[in-house]
Amino acid sequence: MKDALKPGIESEFKFHIPESKLVPALYPESAEFQEMPEVFATGYMVGFLEWACIKAINPYLDWPSEQTVGTHIDVSHIAATPAGFEVTAKVRLMVVDGRRLLFEVEAHDGMELISRGKHERFIINKAKFDAKMKEKISIKGSEDNTVP
Repeated sequence: MKDALKPGIESEFKFHIPESKLVPALYPESAEFQEMPEVFATGYMVGFLEWACIKAINPYLDWPSEQTVGTHIDVSHIAATPAGFEVTAKVRLMVVDGRRLLFEVEAHDGMELISRGKHERFIINKAKFDAKMKEKISIKGSEDNTVP
């Protein structure tokens, strides 16, 4: 983490909404989702807001050995957006507390505000994180192979 990573960093990120980011595409195996409106899915919107935060702070990290992971999100999804629209995320880093980062986020689809809220991320060491996940997988694999 570089010393310049301080509260007040702001960024704007734009994304053109393709059909692959609509509700029916979120879980293709879900019959219920297949019947829902063809609009920007909340799950994809959350990912888009995370992406905007990542892009905002990556210049302040020792990327890619240092990365961030999302740990909490509290956002509204107050307006529907069809495919073909460009969505703009505006993010502002509000808190830097050690490795904990807290952002204010919002998204607009060119017609209206579609989301507003807060998002928390933690700075990780990618190698250490990957090692923990490898260990977790190994433990789970050992448990799955245990005969009762």
